[in-house]
Amino acid sequence: MAKRHAYEAQFKLKVINCAEEHGNRAAAREFKINESMVRKWRRLGNELRQVKKTQLSFRGHKARWPDLEERLEQWIIDQRTSGGSVSTVTIRLKAVTLAEEMKIEHFQGGPSWCFRFMKLCHFSIRTRTTVAQQRPADYIEKLANFRSYCSKHIADKRIQPSHITNMDEVPLTFDIPVTHTVEKKGTSTVAIRTTGYEKSSFTVVLGCHADGQKLPPMVIFKRKTLPKETFPAGVIIKANEKGWMDEEMMKEWLRQVYVRRPGGFFHASPSLLICDSMRAHLTADVKKEVKQMNATLAVIPGGLTKELQPLDIGVNRPFKVRLRAAWERWMTDGDHSFTKSGRQRRASYATVCGWIVDAWTNVSSGTVVRAFAKAGIISEGPHGTESDSESEEGGAGIFDLAQLFNAETEDEDFDGFD
Repeated sequence: MAKRHAYEAQFKLKVINCAEEHGNRAAAREFKINESMVRKWRRLGNELRQVKKTQLSFRGHKARWPDLEERLEQWIIDQRTSGGSVSTVTIRLKAVTLAEEMKIEHFQGGPSWCFRFMKLCHFSIRTRTTVAQQRPADYIEKLANFRSYCSKHIADKRIQPSHITNMDEVPLTFDIPVTHTVEKKGTSTVAIRTTGYEKSSFTVVLGCHADGQKLPPMVIFKRKTLPKETFPAGVIIKANEKGWMDEEMMKEWLRQVYVRRPGGFFHASPSLLICDSMRAHLTADVKKEVKQMNATLAVIPGGLTKELQPLDIGVNRPFKVRLRAAWERWMTDGDHSFTKSGRQRRASYATVCGWIVDAWTNVSSGTVVRAFAKAGIISEGPHGTESDSESEEGGAGIFDLAQLFNAETEDEDFDGFD
């Protein structure tokens, strides 16, 4: 039996062009194909010009209710554009509603139809990758105002990249299981083993500078007292009943972590501290302490951390990926202990902190710098580093960003977006 070949649309169009100029038989000889194929492709010329160049064929049945499915496809796109969740059940319910509105009889919208519709429209079931914030109505103006304030403050006070800092809290759990795994086809239940502590949470507070340097992570465990374990170097351990950032923990972070920035002990150089609008960041005592450290607090408007917070934009995810890899190695190769009932004990506080230190250390400085550049806080040079200029008096690393973001509010005072 002769082997069948599949030809892309761009190849078929070349054959059609040749046939229109020299005839079907000449085109068939030129491209070494059957003349009947040339005639068939010429009849499909209009359709071939409207599909992707890599389209191989027109297999499959045409939509039975094209108007309904076109409206349904647009409805799904609108829902996803606004961040709404769409399931196969909601698709079927919406299809039935549209069928009633359009007076289409005998439409059932069953699972098989839904599958064919999704395949035809190139939809698939995907795992959620992030929980998106709802943008404020005037988010474009707020983006410009925040970036304008940062650039003006950096230029006016000649703040060096090592003194432009972003801090953020990352909620974590003792178990960090993946949501997908390799499994044999047809398996009815796909389970992923954990120690049962995937809901036992704690908080890691990360801080990094625009030059790529990183502050030591601070870990807040959900306890009344500090664990009596020997912890690795390079991490600050705290505890409170909620295991989360509050005003007291924020002041502890300022005194024990933020003070470790270059020149931070003497507060000699002006600094810019960028954080989100969490209430613990904005209390009067916190603002007072930040001011005493010769720093200015720039609060990111609510709903815009995915646009303006460097840690959210490009740092937290690689940190979590490395942390999950460490947990998976421990689950696979670790020396585990078990309770009398046979339940595997979770990793110790010290072990978890070791993972955190290693994961944070392995996030590259280039990743941090690119995140600041993508947030619009600094500019990025052609080789992935800041495009700062060096003066003859030794003013290396000073960012002149006053011209990057022009807004009508440049000369107005800015006290954060409380």
